[in-house]
Amino acid sequence: MPGDPTDGARPARRALVLVENLSVPFDRRVWQECTTLRDAGWEVHVICPRGEKRDTEPEAEIDGVRIHRYPLRAATGGPAGFAQEYGTALWHTFRLARRVGPVHVVHACNPPDLLFLPALWLKRRGARFVFDQHDLVPELYLSRFNRGKDFLYRAVCALERLTYRTADVVLATNESYRDVALGRGRQRPEDVFVVRSAPDTGRFQPVPPEPELKRGKPHLLCYLGVMGPQDGVDYALRALAKLRDEQGRTDWHAVFVGGGDTFDAMVELSRRLGLSEQVQFTGRIPDADLARYLSTADVCLSPDPRNPLNDVSTMNKVLEYMVMGRPIVSFDLKEARVSAGDAAVYAPANDEAEFARLIAQLLDDPDGRARMGKIGQERIGGPLSWPNSQASLLAAYAAACRDRSPRRAGDPDRARRSPGR
Repeated sequence: MPGDPTDGARPARRALVLVENLSVPFDRRVWQECTTLRDAGWEVHVICPRGEKRDTEPEAEIDGVRIHRYPLRAATGGPAGFAQEYGTALWHTFRLARRVGPVHVVHACNPPDLLFLPALWLKRRGARFVFDQHDLVPELYLSRFNRGKDFLYRAVCALERLTYRTADVVLATNESYRDVALGRGRQRPEDVFVVRSAPDTGRFQPVPPEPELKRGKPHLLCYLGVMGPQDGVDYALRALAKLRDEQGRTDWHAVFVGGGDTFDAMVELSRRLGLSEQVQFTGRIPDADLARYLSTADVCLSPDPRNPLNDVSTMNKVLEYMVMGRPIVSFDLKEARVSAGDAAVYAPANDEAEFARLIAQLLDDPDGRARMGKIGQERIGGPLSWPNSQASLLAAYAAACRDRSPRRAGDPDRARRSPGR
């Protein structure tokens, strides 16, 4: 593939971003990547599922990014449900990729590790493949299903190997994921780029606190994020029961923002723990309402338990707490410390009683909370800022598009000129 893909002397290069896990632009990381590429001169297309309440149009052009969406029902009922979901997603992805036509780069975001199949098809038509590894799927399987290293675990490992083998370049969300790509992925160091997720500080900013959100209590605690089996909302609720029963604290109201496949179970657990009067579940809410809750919160919760996935993953909620200047209580996870540093206090892994004690400690230390919030904002504005990730993303695309010997892909410009394409 000749030359610089952002060289204004040539027609705009075309990138196709494949997403199965979330709709776009709801997937904030993907949307930031799309707009970065657009600003660098790329013509960007996205194929993704439709959302339930937003991103519902089958076709949209938003801020110059062309989005192609397909209907998809989330998996239920175990492995058979996931097979149906992923099979449907693959069929629609191939269908819409044909409509988009030849591209210079196909950029696939996991999970699942099945998008190498349409990527491989596009590579044979001249594209280069950028694998954006949002999750370590083998670790996700172990952490979510607790089935051990069974046949399905070996299958997802095999799919990950095939994805790595097909990729020209890998985007890792942190250094731990990069180590995996270099190790079991057998990638060359020059082909793996760390592109950290980061909040959009131009869009997501603190607003004046609203004391009425505390429901008459002196303090507000806040959780933001997905509610799945591996996300630790149950740990947070049990810690809040200990905050009440063991620390003797009832001077707080807690808000849990977000949804997921354990949402109803978490509401029921809250009821069983006798927390219904003090714990509020909002479901997914607009960004403006989220900013109101986070700006009012005294302490934010990151209760992800230590497991094979969480210990090495960057939690978006931690970054969003930091950009809003909120102090954090977290379990002691490797990448949680890398992200938050001194903006958080850390309970021993999965120790709910210590998690509760640290919440109480922060509630009694307003100066410490303010200091931690400032540290978090400085980290988001400095080493963890999106502009740093933008530079890494564009470097990854330059690496993917450079001429290689032997070549692993043809020239999509020629493919676009060929009849019948």
